[in-house]
Amino acid sequence: MTDTALLHQAEQHCARRGVRFTPIRRRVLELIANTSGGLKAYDLLDLLARDHASARPPTVYRALDFLIDQGLVHRIESLNAYVACPCPEHTHRFQLLICRECGHVEELHLDDVNDQLTAQARTLGFQVQRQTIELLGLCRKCQPH
Repeated sequence: MTDTALLHQAEQHCARRGVRFTPIRRRVLELIANTSGGLKAYDLLDLLARDHASARPPTVYRALDFLIDQGLVHRIESLNAYVACPCPEHTHRFQLLICRECGHVEELHLDDVNDQLTAQARTLGFQVQRQTIELLGLCRKCQPH
């Protein structure tokens, strides 16, 4: 999906939900979408400050919180970085494939995996509140041939 299409999709998504897709939120999503792998918050702040001199960490974190809440961005826990979500309408039960070499991130939606983990947790008396599944390895391009 092109960055333009992703931003247009985000605008429509926010309009359907009745939430404001402000210029700062849009720019943060655009910067994340322009990065092939995850983007860390302070790298994001440096990029944002080029356009918005008044940008500070709270500005970035508020925008990230909004984008995550709307399903437009995912946090990569193991890298403490953020990646754009190409399908915000999905139920957001996802898995991430992360290339250790080039940083490329691919999103999967294997709901049966999440269902099995949740069911097993339930049998152990555990209530899942958030689930993050990240698989680290090498993408096709980075594997030795």
